Amino acid sequence: MSRTIQTESVDTTVLWLMGTLLLWGLVMVYSTTIGMPDNPKFAKYTHLYFLNRHILSLGIAIIAAGIAYQIPMAMWERAAPTIFIVALVLLFLVLIPHVGKGVNGARRWIGLGFMNFQPSEFAKFAVLLYASNYMVRKMALRENFIKAVWPMASAVALTGVLLLAEPDMGAFMVIAVIAMGILFLGGVNARMFFLIALILVIAFACMVGFSPWRRERIFAYLDPWTEVHALGKGYQLSHSLIALGRGEIFGVGLGGSVEKMHWLPEAHTDFMLAVIGEEFGLVGVLTVLVLFFWMVKKMIFIGRQAIAMDRVFAGLVAQGVAIWMGFQMFINVGVNLGALPTKGLTLPLMSYGGSAILLNLISIAIVLRVDKENHQMKSGRSI
Repeated sequence: MSRTIQTESVDTTVLWLMGTLLLWGLVMVYSTTIGMPDNPKFAKYTHLYFLNRHILSLGIAIIAAGIAYQIPMAMWERAAPTIFIVALVLLFLVLIPHVGKGVNGARRWIGLGFMNFQPSEFAKFAVLLYASNYMVRKMALRENFIKAVWPMASAVALTGVLLLAEPDMGAFMVIAVIAMGILFLGGVNARMFFLIALILVIAFACMVGFSPWRRERIFAYLDPWTEVHALGKGYQLSHSLIALGRGEIFGVGLGGSVEKMHWLPEAHTDFMLAVIGEEFGLVGVLTVLVLFFWMVKKMIFIGRQAIAMDRVFAGLVAQGVAIWMGFQMFINVGVNLGALPTKGLTLPLMSYGGSAILLNLISIAIVLRVDKENHQMKSGRSI
């Protein structure tokens, strides 16, 4: 009897890890933004403005995730192509003047009143579902490049063109890695996989090479301390490194960061990890990495279980979410540590940003749904 109950119970480790990161992120959003109204640029905001909006985003995301958890994976599989088309339409709409909202020269948001929705975050989710669905449909053709890979590559390329028009190269990188990861896990021929990878590397190199401001970011990353870079494209990186250096092993204590006080731009979004390093030290940064590694590992395990039970779509989706979270965390950490060029990618689950939190929670809820259906199949019950 006890064995049956154990089999039917869903592993809540992912849920607890997600909750820990969300709560820590909530604390850090408060810590990094409480002093922002002292800056004339944010003088019209209250000290709790960003915290209250983040709490609202969390509330909406939790409700949406609860709804997503109730939807069977079979329905997600059928809806995947439609969701992908909706994502393309939203990426096109954001480029239309007076529809898309521009900030600092980038047009990436659609104003909804209570929040600004970022279609690129929805595109990550849509490509994840579409690529998983596509691999299931084309499983028998995976040895043929033209029939198996080219249509999927075209879909990702179209998504990339729309994203680069915003521009949002960071989101395109994440989407390309998600698609590549699912192709690899779906069993695409190794020669095809490495050919596509080579094409992507060349494509991204060309994007950087032919873009003056992207080249400047690379030069600033290589030497952020020169006067021209420290006051220009290397400003965020240099102050991120200063924050991490001040934190040393155990940090200066929660709320004690100096860099967040108008020195480090985007401390509540792209560079939250630097403030974590300053306030919690090396111990805090390593704790964040361990929590993410543990969660990604559990999601990959859930996906492997589903594939072992011949639930390929569900398994690819779960592992795709793991790739998404893991790769974006890797890029964000690399940028904060100065190991990678500056790229506008937030720290999943922790950084301020309603659209990212919403899609992150929906995606993890779907992974938990995959786990639930795995346990239902083990116990012999219908899904």
